[in-house]
Amino acid sequence: MRQQYRTAAIDAANKFFKETSQNNATDYEKAQLALHANRKRLRAEPLAKEAERQARRDWAQ
Repeated sequence: MRQQYRTAAIDAANKFFKETSQNNATDYEKAQLALHANRKRLRAEPLAKEAERQARRDWAQ
């Protein structure tokens, strides 16, 4: 098995590419994140309303 050595140049290149790939989201990725956040919010609203109705019903009894 060949042993791979990490040089300063390889570390610098990996650091450079890691930073750019994490910080710059494409328009598609931004749209997907917004879509998923909106979908999550839309799913949670009816559940929250139902929980509130149930709490009111339990409190009234």
